[in-house]
Amino acid sequence: LIAVFGMRIVFPLLIVVVAAKIGPWEAVVLAAAQPEEYASIMHDAHLPIAAFGGTFLMMVGLSFFFDHEKDVHWVRWLEAKMQKYATIRGIEVALVLSLILIFSSFLEPAESDIFFKSAIWGLLTFLLVEVLGGLLDSTQETLVAGAKGGLGAFLYLEVLDASFSFDGVIGAFALTQNLFIIAIGLGIGAMYVRSITIMLVEKGTLAQYRYLEHGAFYAIIAL
Repeated sequence: LIAVFGMRIVFPLLIVVVAAKIGPWEAVVLAAAQPEEYASIMHDAHLPIAAFGGTFLMMVGLSFFFDHEKDVHWVRWLEAKMQKYATIRGIEVALVLSLILIFSSFLEPAESDIFFKSAIWGLLTFLLVEVLGGLLDSTQETLVAGAKGGLGAFLYLEVLDASFSFDGVIGAFALTQNLFIIAIGLGIGAMYVRSITIMLVEKGTLAQYRYLEHGAFYAIIAL
């Protein structure tokens, strides 16, 4: 419900509500009656969303490789060095902040300010989700605490999914400006990927292809 309905229908509508300063129902009417205007608002909101989501995804990708306990390397010459420097506290945060400063320097002053603030919020969101997950996971000795730990992982995945799905929504506007067609298409895609993921887990494919996870995190960094 959250991945398909929330992130791919409600979330884009909320972006329009905030960007256009209109009510939720007015946003639905705008999407149905004036798709060109709706698409324009979505594209105007792309910079802060891309900065927020891109920063979050970059932290997700780098945190996988900057792990001193990681013992399986695919691109060994690169990943071994990243593991070696993982003991330096906050190295991935410093790297991401450096990239934010570099990218913001190529933008106009007004856009640079929006980009920088949104990227910082993306970084803070990742850190807050990590802290929340750590706090909840540390109390898993009881069944209730285990459920709370699951909540921490759930929140992490929802923010991650939001970062992925909004770029999909923006890209879909290149094909059609009809929100409802976009929602149907993205919903079908989400259910298909979910089915593949469950199949991979049940058949033990993730254990058989030991570098599959590495490829996934390289793809996240590329995004």
